[in-house]
Amino acid sequence: MAAAEPLQWRADGVPQSPRFSDIYHTESGALAQARHVFLGGCGLPAAWANRAQWRILETGFGLGLNFLTSWQAWKDDPARPGLLHFVSVEAWPVSREDILRASGAYEELAPLVRQLAEQWHGLLPGFHRLAFEGGRVLLTLCVGDVRAMLRAQRHFEADSLFLDGFSPERNPDMWSLDVLKGVTRFARLGSRLATWTVARSLRDGLLQLGWQARKLPGLPPKRDCLGATLEPAWPLRRPPVAAEQLDAPGHCVVVGAGLAGAAVAASLARRGWRVSVLDAASQAAAGASALPVGLMAPHVSPDDALLSRLSRAGIRATWWQLASLLFEGVDWSASGAMERRTEAKARLPDAWSAVGPNESWRASAAQLRAAGLDEGTSALWHARAAWVRPARLVAAWLAQPGIALLPDSPVARIDNKKGQWVALGATGQRLAQGDRIVIAAGYATLAFAPGLPLQAVRGQVMYGHGTTDLPRHPINGDGHLIAHVPDGLDSLWLAGSTYDRDSNSTALRDEDMQANLERVEQLHPAAAQALQNRQAHGQMQAWAGVRCASGDRRPLVGPADPHQPQGPWVCTALGSRGLSFAALCAELLAAHWHGEPLPLPATMARALDTRRLAG
Repeated sequence: MAAAEPLQWRADGVPQSPRFSDIYHTESGALAQARHVFLGGCGLPAAWANRAQWRILETGFGLGLNFLTSWQAWKDDPARPGLLHFVSVEAWPVSREDILRASGAYEELAPLVRQLAEQWHGLLPGFHRLAFEGGRVLLTLCVGDVRAMLRAQRHFEADSLFLDGFSPERNPDMWSLDVLKGVTRFARLGSRLATWTVARSLRDGLLQLGWQARKLPGLPPKRDCLGATLEPAWPLRRPPVAAEQLDAPGHCVVVGAGLAGAAVAASLARRGWRVSVLDAASQAAAGASALPVGLMAPHVSPDDALLSRLSRAGIRATWWQLASLLFEGVDWSASGAMERRTEAKARLPDAWSAVGPNESWRASAAQLRAAGLDEGTSALWHARAAWVRPARLVAAWLAQPGIALLPDSPVARIDNKKGQWVALGATGQRLAQGDRIVIAAGYATLAFAPGLPLQAVRGQVMYGHGTTDLPRHPINGDGHLIAHVPDGLDSLWLAGSTYDRDSNSTALRDEDMQANLERVEQLHPAAAQALQNRQAHGQMQAWAGVRCASGDRRPLVGPADPHQPQGPWVCTALGSRGLSFAALCAELLAAHWHGEPLPLPATMARALDTRRLAG
């Protein structure tokens, strides 16, 4: 698996693809082409004025100039839509360096391309959601064959469509009738399409599919370009609108102010919702999210199994929010993590390599030495891992405009009165009401959704201060050890955790302290000795919380009753991966309600949906 698609730079500065023996843009420049051919051909930015959302579907991301130009137009437009979705398919992603070089001549794009380059990593085959402007500009990059990627995306209505591949003569598969059919599946009546080529085969294919195409003045040296509008002479057949979809944002009640509830509130608030967050405790993040510090690390497997792909998508969904909302080095750290595994379990997918887009690999001898481990130790290194103070992430999410936190508000039951969902207290008092309600109360969700297969999982950790004799980077495996976390005048360390199924007790247990020390012994013998010395001197504390897991150990996001999509929804069962999954599940929920492009292939999204339980 190559690190990136190689390209050549001609003497005149024009980038060329060795694979297709074709240039990425004309001599007149990519920026001019993007503005004239694609934005102009689709009537942008005028067409999106004052819309809640605008959705662009592109074939051929290339060097990203169409995306960057659309983003810049969005930023410059006072009548811009509240949310800009840009979904692009690219089989051969180029390098970060080429992305930067391609835009280097355009000073006005410099701030944007730097932000794009920061998130241009880990582009394994599949979907990757990149977020900008506080989550109001969303790029869904689909890495793979265009036919497969279009099939993998759940249907959404694209307002503008950009066809931008290498020429039909050089890359005919990109312009085939099958691809045009796949693209048209996402168009609505009146959607506009633009492309730089006026090939007769393309015009004939579009006409066959109901597009009214017209030649437009091209950008020299090209004489013409093409614009088209979907106006079939026959009734347009489209999938029925999902029952959960809403015409406009409203008021939502969220029950639970931990990671799951706060993430849902933030995702909805970014889309214009007013959100009331209720919690039985006197403050947010009082349950499992009160963990002093947590580790966010990917799951990896030799066959890149479902959980592995989901965990990577979840970490990407969380990462940009950590970077934009919290202080690195204080609230979180892009620390990376070393995972101890037996030799038999340390295998990675065969295609992964040290120069590939994968961000996990066998730990090197130098990395092992730096961690204080023997060079023969079997371990993996996860570059995309981080320690996080969960309560601070929760607080940042709940501080977003449009969100009101209502503590000391235990919900006894919920009811629907005249189309409004009402959360009621123990004496029947009304705590909050809204157009929608989401239960994100961990294991307590079971009281409102008794049909869900939820399980309480108790976990106890140990922690303390003073970290000079502990590993610099987190280490995990059977348990984990995190150290060097700033905490007042000293640094915090934490180790654990136990995993007690069907227990919702938070009482501290001496035997769990010993069990956690034994875990550290397996992870890092020298660190275990240092912690035993602390225990002997009474320099160790314990904390316990209750996680919520599902029967198949995957999160549950969707209708509480899979047969009632307009009823209460849940976001729960994040298990021990709340930091990895909360933001992803919240974005899935919001996307379902608004009919948006999903950040995951449809099959992966269904693997998290409560409706998977209905068969």
